[in-house]
Amino acid sequence: MSTRNDMKRKLARRLRRRQHIRESVYGTAATPRMTVYRSHQNIYCQLVDDQRGITLTSASTLGKEAKGLVSGHPGNCKAAAEVGKLIAEKAKALGIGSVQFDRNGYKFHGRVKALVEAARKAGLKV
Repeated sequence: MSTRNDMKRKLARRLRRRQHIRESVYGTAATPRMTVYRSHQNIYCQLVDDQRGITLTSASTLGKEAKGLVSGHPGNCKAAAEVGKLIAEKAKALGIGSVQFDRNGYKFHGRVKALVEAARKAGLKV
């Protein structure tokens, strides 16, 4: 069982990792930053142009497009893979072929890995 202090330490470690990643990853209009956020129930993905400070497109398990694609629990690897395919399709529609991946401090396994591999399989260079 984890205590409140354990949860605070875990969050602090993730925020340190996130800060370290953000120092080297910077999105432009040609190659935007693909950032991922995962909650217990859902997963979210955005393509961000850091030069202009805008979000180009986004996809999540809560979106209208993903509602029909995601079967079962929206917080599993299959749902993350569907979001990865969806974000790759939206990027292609905008004429974006490659992105810089920002894992937002999360370890590269499980749902985050499933999302990225699905986006790669759909033709997005990550």
